[in-house]
Amino acid sequence: MELQWYPGHMTKALRQIKEDIKLIDLVIELLDARIPEASRNPDISNLAQGKSRLLVLAKSDLADEAATAAWLSHYREQGFFASALDTRSRAGLSALRSEIEKASAAKRERDARRGIKNRPVRALVCGIPNSGKSTLINTISGRKSAKTGNKPGVTRGKQWIRLSGQLELLDTPGILWPKFEDPEVGVLLAGIGAIKDEIAGREELAIEFYHRLASLYPGRISEKYDIGEDLSDADVLSELAMKRSLLAAGGEPDISRAAGLILDDMRGGKLGRITFQRV
Repeated sequence: MELQWYPGHMTKALRQIKEDIKLIDLVIELLDARIPEASRNPDISNLAQGKSRLLVLAKSDLADEAATAAWLSHYREQGFFASALDTRSRAGLSALRSEIEKASAAKRERDARRGIKNRPVRALVCGIPNSGKSTLINTISGRKSAKTGNKPGVTRGKQWIRLSGQLELLDTPGILWPKFEDPEVGVLLAGIGAIKDEIAGREELAIEFYHRLASLYPGRISEKYDIGEDLSDADVLSELAMKRSLLAAGGEPDISRAAGLILDDMRGGKLGRITFQRV
């Protein structure tokens, strides 16, 4: 299974980020805690050279806690500031604010040496589509400052949000990169919903992650759906559809709805905390 997706608006967004980065003191990149490395954009890494960097493992409530802790240690050892955040419940918000302060300290010290007072830290918030950037901004600010959505492509233009006299955030559209050198990256991005299901093929994607879940988390599929975990590709969705009475006209199994059930449950945490990449 090999996927590539790089629509035209992402090229435009990357050009804008290249311009905006000149004004930025801090780059806050949201990674998906379930696939931290696959959700790191190499273009952002290149553009952010020389900038203070904060990696936020978003949607941490959907990921293995132990795996998330291991990734945070790994990134800190590499010299990044790092924090985990449940972007829906605000869990981890105080720790995130602390990391922002640490990541901004060098800039504030430079300003102080130059006699510059009260100039806010300007931070760029970036990440892949559907990574939770706008939700993070709204969570930090405590108000609905940025548009949010549960599908890729909600934020299309840049938005400056002034949170206080000390911090300004620039929200940016979610972007991918032109070519995934490792096919595994495209599959993982599609699995969490960063690539539209119409691009990936919902049924093929559901079968792919049925097998991954059975391998990584034995017992969860059978416990949730009461089906076997060693079914063939041809049988997975029809077995699930029959077990859940997802039927099409004539009583045939509705494999499209069965595929949607697996993907929606996996993405929504109904199959438990899942991390597909380990340090």
